[in-house]
Amino acid sequence: MAAHSQGPSWLVPVHVAVHNPAEMSEPDPQAADYAHELFAASAKYADISWSESGAEPRWLGMASTCAAAINPSHFASRGADEFERFLSGAASRGEPALIIATMGNADHSGLRRNVFSRYSARVDFRNFTGSIVGKRLPAGVEVSLAPDLDAADRDLGLRLRNRPADAPWWAMALQATAMEGPQGATVHEPEGELVPILVDSLGDPVVARWTPSDGQQIWYVIPDAVDWDTVIDWIAQKALPAHVPAALRRVRAPHSIDVGLETPAETHARVALEELERRYIDDKARFKADLERARQEAEPVRSGLLYGTGGELTDAVAVVLRAAGFTVTDLDAELGATRSADLLAMWDQETCLIEVKSASGAAPEKLVSHLQRHLETWPQLRPNQPVTCSALIVNHQHRLDPAQRPTEVYQRKEFVDALTFPVLTTGQLFDWWRAQDWSAVRTAVLGRAHSGQTSKPTTAQSTASAHRQRRFWFRSGGANSA
Repeated sequence: MAAHSQGPSWLVPVHVAVHNPAEMSEPDPQAADYAHELFAASAKYADISWSESGAEPRWLGMASTCAAAINPSHFASRGADEFERFLSGAASRGEPALIIATMGNADHSGLRRNVFSRYSARVDFRNFTGSIVGKRLPAGVEVSLAPDLDAADRDLGLRLRNRPADAPWWAMALQATAMEGPQGATVHEPEGELVPILVDSLGDPVVARWTPSDGQQIWYVIPDAVDWDTVIDWIAQKALPAHVPAALRRVRAPHSIDVGLETPAETHARVALEELERRYIDDKARFKADLERARQEAEPVRSGLLYGTGGELTDAVAVVLRAAGFTVTDLDAELGATRSADLLAMWDQETCLIEVKSASGAAPEKLVSHLQRHLETWPQLRPNQPVTCSALIVNHQHRLDPAQRPTEVYQRKEFVDALTFPVLTTGQLFDWWRAQDWSAVRTAVLGRAHSGQTSKPTTAQSTASAHRQRRFWFRSGGANSA
């Protein structure tokens, strides 16, 4: 026979405000709704491996000094007396009362009981004003960890983040308490602070910790339909050591030894571990900040080159050219839109006219005529600044994923052979920029391998001749193969 797993010898008592599920029998279908509700509430805690996590439940009617409470109730018939004893006991020992409460009911559709409220669920506090209200979110909502969590909160967030994709979530918020009196309604603002642990895509908490200003209570609010085994394990292994370590010392849990009773070897190992954890947190925060800065710098260029059109695309091309060492002039800004090409890029004695275009589908061949026309009119615009080279840069098929786009703008051989200037894709430009291969950018734009020496043109005819001499580049398919 296989040996059964044995839990720890120490067990911390946890108050659970339902009747022992082992003693409950399912009511008849004709029984009152109240009986069905009591059975369903208890059934959620059936089959939990309490002892394996180091805990033992204290159901309704079982008096005990508990270390934590799960879903305590304000109602007399559902454990209000036990809740009050739990709070009084924690206060008498000078300990915070650790409370875990669930938001919402997974078995309900999320319909609001009050049609004038946007919320469908709530968690009420004891001895404090206000409540936490919840709005059920659509199925499949994505959640993420909130920043700057301590170790216990982060561990809970990681455990709950891995729930099934169809598990329900409720967006939470603090709500004031309105009290009706002879003079009308009196509104009391909610006390305490709601700290997000897991948030939805809008930043609203779906798992949170609430504490009042006096620190007497610590509430963890989690969604309904959780794996209670992992929550109970978190209570015993993470939450109690962080918030109520004395509760573990009372049951002589081995991981709750008073530091004043440690041996030098224990102290040395514990301090080294704490320093390692602090370094990890500091390093992670630094690397995360570095990543965020790098992404903020890269995203405008990446987005502009791969998905941009118009000015966004032209600006991204200009950034790459400047990074490659070109002096770049925005001709639309200097000469007026449509009068000439988009950019003028200068490298040593080379002066290149750059036209930037985009196409959601296959790039039409007529795009080439735009640059040809600008080459013809350039001598009238800048007679004292002849161009030595030119290039057409196209963001083609920009509705497709970059990996699915053709590697070349044009494929028709006769058309490509007739070109007199390079036609580059912004995908090529992006790859060179990402790799910081500035020589490849210069080679591609100049239309030939740049040796570091330049020749000064004399006339427009010599420039056109130079273009024809560079036509070998297009058949090679890129600067790197020139």
